[in-house]
Amino acid sequence: MKKYKVLLYEEMREEGKAVLKEKAEILFARSLEEDSLIQEAKEIDGIIIRANGKVTRKMMEAAPKLRVVGRHGVGVENVDLEAATEMGIWVVNTPDANDISVAEHFFGLALMLSKMLKKGEMALRQGRWEARYQYIGNELHGKTLGILGFGRIGKAVGRIGHKGFNMKVFYYDALRYEEVEKEIEAVKTNLEEVMSGSDFISINLPMSPVTKGLIGEREFGMMKPTAYIINLARGPIWDERALYKVLKEGRIAGAGADVFEVEPAAKEHPLFQLDNFIGTPHMAAHTEEALRRMSLVAVDILRALEGKEPVYPVNRPKR
Repeated sequence: MKKYKVLLYEEMREEGKAVLKEKAEILFARSLEEDSLIQEAKEIDGIIIRANGKVTRKMMEAAPKLRVVGRHGVGVENVDLEAATEMGIWVVNTPDANDISVAEHFFGLALMLSKMLKKGEMALRQGRWEARYQYIGNELHGKTLGILGFGRIGKAVGRIGHKGFNMKVFYYDALRYEEVEKEIEAVKTNLEEVMSGSDFISINLPMSPVTKGLIGEREFGMMKPTAYIINLARGPIWDERALYKVLKEGRIAGAGADVFEVEPAAKEHPLFQLDNFIGTPHMAAHTEEALRRMSLVAVDILRALEGKEPVYPVNRPKR
């Protein structure tokens, strides 16, 4: 039997590759530049993309055999969904693969900020034992947790916050989730009330024209001076210049981010000069468990290639 050809933009865990190898030949992109990808995609049946590179209309037009694009992860802003749908190409992802990993990352950063763990660890290495009297942190227990975007990750953040730290949960979302409201006593409210009433704010919104730049100087100005905000969604959702200003002026207690407006973020990034900011290099979903689950996008790749309905479709291609 002739094997399908699946192009991987980047490496992924063996569990997913083992699924593919049963019925497909795996090829790796030599470059993520569009011109190079166009040349490589001419005989390709499926593509698996991670956070880097794009699947553009021009590329899909140059790939007559292409039937499915799989996102190793959740966000599909680097795939032209409109073009894929028009051309009869499935787009699939792994929507529940990294919920816990990202939610845990939020609390890791929240604890580092509120407990001043980074400052304390640096003081210890410098022999400044007296810093124990200088760096007085704050508990998460009993505080108010505001969640912007109450999808799978937002709900996971809410559950950990409520059940683990007895936090009051408020959320901002276009949809209402009554079952989860009952489960963790969450309250749906508006953006202004989340920003002004929360002690810790988790940004979990999808990237879209509506959410781009949603959090700017006006919104930061609504926050309590003792509050923290953490972005694990997409960098352009907030205004980094405005964030730098409020942090520099001490108008909020601190902020954390796993994502940036431009990635990879330059080591000279202004936020990195502030001691009330903590960042990580877009690694919140990178746990062994989540990476294995994300690699299993391979299952839907093969389902689509075999003419079956994918388990996690993002679009409904025209036939």
